[in-house]
Formats: sequence, structure tokens, C-alpha cells
Amino acid sequence: MLHGGRRSAVLRNHTPSFPGILGTVAKHSKCGDNRCVNKVPFNSQRAIAPGSTRGPFLPGAIVIVTLCNPREKFWGMVLALAPEGLSLTGIELASFEDFAVMVKDGEPFTAAVVFFPMHRIERMELDLPDGSLPSLTQRFVAKTALDPAELLAPSGFTPAHESGADAPRTSSTGEESA
Repeated sequence: MLHGGRRSAVLRNHTPSFPGILGTVAKHSKCGDNRCVNKVPFNSQRAIAPGSTRGPFLPGAIVIVTLCNPREKFWGMVLALAPEGLSLTGIELASFEDFAVMVKDGEPFTAAVVFFPMHRIERMELDLPDGSLPSLTQRFVAKTALDPAELLAPSGFTPAHESGADAPRTSSTGEESA
């Protein structure tokens, strides 16, 4: 056991077994420890009111959601997006073709209205065309000649673009409209 001055002398004279690493880890910025953080004061940042939804994932947007534990994919329309999770009306992606055939043949169907807690959501993307590949919405319209947003919307549901929100809406052809 080391005592008093001997201990600090031993630590000062200690050569690390990985040269350069100790110096790199121990360096410390003069202006703070968050060197990569933007230096904008908090009160000057644009505040968003709690409960307001901005951006592309507004209620009424057609999306593809990838879930984990268990791994699933859903295609449908956003009903609500909150910090707690996502409310969606739609179908499992694996049954998309069967759904389109049912609608085309005039068979009755009921789209699932589901809530996914945020910890299950791995990815959410807008259903948009990718180059020459059509979106699922475009494929659905080509097969059925019907707008999926009208079929998937629960009775009494008003999408954000119709309730006065000022975000662009993507049509079934993938073009933005005002």
C-alpha cells in the first residue's frame, strides 16, 4: 500500500501501456465539455407547442411503418403521432396484395385501427415513389381506381391538411399539392 507523497509520485511517473490514449481522453475543452453542440442559447430556439405536429408525418399521411419485437411492417394512414406512440389505420404489409384484390372485387373489409408504442417503432417513411418504382399508394390506385386515404379514414376523421394545417400534402401520384 502506498502512503502520502509516494502514491502521487508513483502515479505521476506511471507510463500508460497505450501511449497517447490517456492524453486524448484527459483533454478538456476550455469552452465547455459539449464541443460539438451548437452554441445557440436555448431561449432563442424556435419553440414548438406541446401536442402540435409539424413535418411530413401529419395525420392523414400514408406511411410504411417498420416495427420491432416482433418485426412487422404496416401500410396505412397516420391518425396521430405523439411522444407515446403512433395511431394508424391500415393493414399489415404482407397482406397488401390481398387487400387490393378484396377492394377491387367489392368485398367488405375493415382496416385495422392500431396504436404502436414508440419503443416498437423502428422506422416510419412516407409512401412515396422511388425513382421509377411506384409507391404502394400508386399501385393501390392502379389496381382499384380508389384513393386509399378515403378508404382507410375512420368515419369522422379530418386529416390535418383539411383542418387548416399549412403543410403540403402528397397526392396519390407522389406530387405535392398546396
